[in-house]
Amino acid sequence: MRDGGTVVTAVPNPLRQLRLDQLRRRTSMKWRQYPADILPLWVAEMDVLLAPPIIAALRMAIDEGDTGYTIGDGYARALDGFARRRWGWDGVVNERTAVVADVMQGVVEVIKCLNGPGDPVVFNCPVYAPFYGFVEHMDREVVEAPLGADGRVDSDILRAAFERAVHGGRRAVYLLCNPHNPTGTVHTLEELTAVAELARTYAVRVVADEIHAPLVLAGARHVPYLSVPGAENAVSVMSASKAWNLAGARAALVVAGSEAADDVARIPEEVSHGPNHLGVIANTVALREGGAWLDALLAGLDENRRQLGELVREHLPAVRCRPPEGTFLAWLDCRELGLGEGDDSQRGLVTLVTGPAAVFLERGRVALTAGEAFGPGGAGHVRLNFGTSPEILEQAVIRMASALRAG
Repeated sequence: MRDGGTVVTAVPNPLRQLRLDQLRRRTSMKWRQYPADILPLWVAEMDVLLAPPIIAALRMAIDEGDTGYTIGDGYARALDGFARRRWGWDGVVNERTAVVADVMQGVVEVIKCLNGPGDPVVFNCPVYAPFYGFVEHMDREVVEAPLGADGRVDSDILRAAFERAVHGGRRAVYLLCNPHNPTGTVHTLEELTAVAELARTYAVRVVADEIHAPLVLAGARHVPYLSVPGAENAVSVMSASKAWNLAGARAALVVAGSEAADDVARIPEEVSHGPNHLGVIANTVALREGGAWLDALLAGLDENRRQLGELVREHLPAVRCRPPEGTFLAWLDCRELGLGEGDDSQRGLVTLVTGPAAVFLERGRVALTAGEAFGPGGAGHVRLNFGTSPEILEQAVIRMASALRAG
C-alpha cells in the first residue's frame, strides 16, 4: 500500500509486541496509578511501541538538541494530507488553524472565544469525563443532552437541550465528541447533518472534539464534522495523540470552518507557546508517515474487538457489550450483575472507582473506568480499554468473571 506517496511495507500488529513484564516498567499513569498485581485497562493509553518513523524523528531531534520552541505550519500541512488521503476531505486550511498544547486546551480556548461565563455548553452524556471539569472550571453551565437508548445522538433530545440552552438569548456552544467516548459510536453523515441543521436553527456554535478520528474500525467511516453541509461556522480540534499513543508528547490543532476563521484568530497568541516541540514533531510525523503503522493497529484493534465480544459472551454473559465502531474503548453495561450503581454526581473524576468498577478492582484486580465518571447514563457501566495484547485482554476478562464468583 502507499501512504503519502511512499511505498510502505507490512507492519506487525503493534498490540502483540510487548509482554506484561515489559509494560510494567513504564512510569506513565496507566502503569503507576495502581499496585503491580492489577491489570490496568482504564485510562486511554495503548500498550504499544511508538511507530518507527516517530521514534526516528524524536531521536534525531534529541541527538541534535532540537528541544526549543515550536514554530511553523508543518503540523497543519501533515493533517491536511492525512485528511485528504483518509477521509477525502480538504478542509484543513493552514490560515484557519492554530496549534495548541492538547485537544482539551484547544476546546477551552475556542469556547472562551464563543461565549462567556454563565453561558451554556451542551454535550451528550455519558461522555468523556473531563468535559465536565473543564466546562465547569470555565464557569459555564453544563446542559446535558443524553444519548438515545441505542447510544446515538437523538435529534429530539438535542433539540430540547438547545432550546434550554439558548433561552433568554444566551450564547450556547455544543461540544460534540466525534467519535464518541466512551461508547465508541461513530456518528454518520446523516446524524451529523441533522446536528448541523439544529445548530443553525438555534444559533448554537459547534466545537467538535475529534481526537479519536483516525481510530475508526472496520464497518464504519469517520465523517469530519467540518465536512458536513451547514457546519461552516463550526470548529474542530484534532490530534494524532490517541491513534499513535502520544499522550505524553501531545500537541493538537484547532481547525476552523470557512465561517469561523475570525473566532480562531481571537485565540490569544500566548496559547501557541504551550505546545511541546517534541510533541509537534511526533504528531506531524505520525500523520505524514505513520499510515502503515496505523493500518496495522486498526487491524489489531478489530481483532481485539471481536475477541472481547467472544470473551464477554463466554465469561460474562450477563454483561452487555455493544461492539464499538471506533476508538479502543469498550462500554460495558453491567447493570444486570446487581453490583450497585455509584453516584454520578461525581461525574468528571477520571480516577473514580465505584459501582461495578470497584468490584472488578477489589475482587478481580482489574482496573476499569467507572461509568459514573461519564455522567448520566453511565451508572452501572464500566469503560474498558482494549488497546492491549490479546493475552492481557483475555486475562482481564477471566479475572472479571472470577470477581463475580468471589462475590
